[in-house]
Amino acid sequence: MNQDYIQPNAWSILEEGFNAERVKSSESLFSIGNGAMGQRANFEEKYTGPTFQGSYIAGVYYPDKTRVGWWKNGYPEYFAKVLNAPNWIGINVKINDEELDLHICKSVSKFKRELNMQEGWLARSFEAELQNGIKIKVDTKRFLSLELDEVGVINYNVTPLNSDAKITYTPYLDASITNEDTNWDDQFWDVLNVTQNNQQSFIEAKTMKTEFHTCTFMQSRLFINQEEILIDCDNEKTEKTALCNYQQQVKKNETYTIHKFGGYVVDRNHDKNALVAAAKEALDKAVSFGFDAMLETQKNSWAQIWHTSDITIEGDVKAQQGIRFNIFQLNQTYLGTDASLNIGPKGFTGEKYGGSTYWDTEAYCIPFYMATKDQSVARTLLEYRYNHLDKAIENAEKLGFTNGAALYPMVTMNGEECHNEWEITFEEIHRNGAIAFAIYNYFRYTNDYSYIPEKGLEVLIGIARFWHQRVNFSMDKRKFVMLGVTGPNEYENNVNNNWYTNYIAKWCIEYALENIETVKIDHISDYIRIKEKTNFTDEELSSWKNVSDNMYFPHSEKHNVFLQQDGFLDKELITVEDLDKSQRPINQKWSWDRILRSPYIKQADTLQGFYMFEDHFSTEELERHFDFYEPFTVHESSLSPCVHSIQAAKLDRMDQAYTFYLRTSRLDLDDYNHEVEEGLHITSMAGTWMSIVEGFAGMRVVENTLSFAPKIPKQWKSFSFKVNFRNQVIKVNVQQGETYFEVEGNQEIKILVNGDLKTISPNSLKTA
Repeated sequence: MNQDYIQPNAWSILEEGFNAERVKSSESLFSIGNGAMGQRANFEEKYTGPTFQGSYIAGVYYPDKTRVGWWKNGYPEYFAKVLNAPNWIGINVKINDEELDLHICKSVSKFKRELNMQEGWLARSFEAELQNGIKIKVDTKRFLSLELDEVGVINYNVTPLNSDAKITYTPYLDASITNEDTNWDDQFWDVLNVTQNNQQSFIEAKTMKTEFHTCTFMQSRLFINQEEILIDCDNEKTEKTALCNYQQQVKKNETYTIHKFGGYVVDRNHDKNALVAAAKEALDKAVSFGFDAMLETQKNSWAQIWHTSDITIEGDVKAQQGIRFNIFQLNQTYLGTDASLNIGPKGFTGEKYGGSTYWDTEAYCIPFYMATKDQSVARTLLEYRYNHLDKAIENAEKLGFTNGAALYPMVTMNGEECHNEWEITFEEIHRNGAIAFAIYNYFRYTNDYSYIPEKGLEVLIGIARFWHQRVNFSMDKRKFVMLGVTGPNEYENNVNNNWYTNYIAKWCIEYALENIETVKIDHISDYIRIKEKTNFTDEELSSWKNVSDNMYFPHSEKHNVFLQQDGFLDKELITVEDLDKSQRPINQKWSWDRILRSPYIKQADTLQGFYMFEDHFSTEELERHFDFYEPFTVHESSLSPCVHSIQAAKLDRMDQAYTFYLRTSRLDLDDYNHEVEEGLHITSMAGTWMSIVEGFAGMRVVENTLSFAPKIPKQWKSFSFKVNFRNQVIKVNVQQGETYFEVEGNQEIKILVNGDLKTISPNSLKTA
């Protein structure tokens, strides 16, 4: 059964009533971030119940040595850890010397938590009776500034309700933190210095091995009934903590407030020997602005983001809440402002999956960022992979490949493979294809070919060389085959001729050959440079073409479908509908051995290929494959429902498309996979956006023209969104029975609507 305690609301995530069993789930769901840092929604005050404390700094990681009992050539040396960073949000609260702790209070009432997505802040309020009989009201609000992205701010208010009280605020910094997951229980942080200067506190620390230097900082302001008061702080420090005590007699019904400013500066952006100075500068700026002014700036910053990325849904508040939650979390995780960063599957909401970059970025996230931001953001994501090309060649060399063949990692922080589950890492080589496809997808959408001669072609050549060497010729089949792989369906390991992997390998080779010819004709200086750098020859290219022309694809005559892999029909083909519901999810109920022998598909595999290469197949072929594979799909990957939603919409199965949409958009809010306390599924959230824009609105690029085939679920009155297509912003409003298009700016644009060419004039509505 899915959770259902999140209140439906168009712009906010709301929780009412305190339940200790929900704390860890809510810590994930109410997480906040600003692209440079993020944190789970831990309480500021002490909490002794079950909790998962987590604060994270973008780009700061630790190489935790892989735990493998028997080592083989090519195993990843380490598993990258998104590090739990020193905690700056803590404010211990004492009422007449008794600590506020919701886990041990006599009673907690009127508890409410709100994540306001429109304005970018997290709030919490409650009333509590402590063991000493004093009743208090608490209101808090905090956010991580988009404008000053090294700083976050907390507004914490306590009001005694039944008597006067002595209230002590103790804001603190704590570097004695640990990760939830660690292979060897290593110490990840080395604290270098703890300093305090009147109202300001600083902890300088560096990560072990990777030597990232950080400074965590804080400063506070105090108020009674919104009037600022000056209190001397009683500073204390240990080797790993810094705290300040602010004690005040507070009358009944008076409100005692602390504004705490805190955050991180990192040597990724500053001189490591001047971090305290940088922290002082950040604090001085934030404190001089103050909480209220910073909050107004925060609202304006989010308004600008929502102006281009919002999707509105009329008539279905749960669907509306779901899509905005997904868009909000994507923007909290990555804004494209730092070319060395990427999009982690958990973002800043948890530690599972460790590394920052999977193939999710190329397959799912780039379309979202291309359409909702300037195209430079998507290009930056492509350049991230180009900058790691040498590492990808090294990764392939470790596995025995030669001549500049490139294998991009399954998981990476710096271009090196660092996946903990090495048995999958070795074989899930289809990730190479997603990186090549992203280059194609970027050009298709933006019409910016410049990236390919400047950088992309070198990536395509390295990937083509890998595929050319990875296949072998089967004398029996008289075709090139691909042995021992794992496709997108991770519930089949070490299979032969995964159709998706073979198909994308063939396509990658053909796309590389096509672009070598184009660059040779249209960008001769780049062609000469690349040829000299990579040393490809006509004989080599001919050998690649022989592979792509003669690739083997398993096929069933009986079912008239491509087979997911050679042995798929050898399985006991019992559909998910006939699987005992008590056995779900199978990844939590079954042994790995049983899963691998089953027909059950974790996520779209063959259908992933039909999604990416839709124009290679007829609608009838898609329908046949959809009908064959979807009944075996358990959708236990967050990346699965969105692909199926898009395809169901194309097949005009709107009820099914809507069901899949709700599953992808509310995967975390409703905790479909019973794991949300570990963190959110950030990268798959881009698939939710795709479900609406590519699914219901049918957006494609057809023959260099933006195209729509709008449909609308019967549960909705309308939905609308904007896309930035080649520097023109088009607004689409789909209603029951008609669709309106509008273009911003002063240029007209031609688009296809259900195959008909329409001209949209600036600032005018066009009905389809």
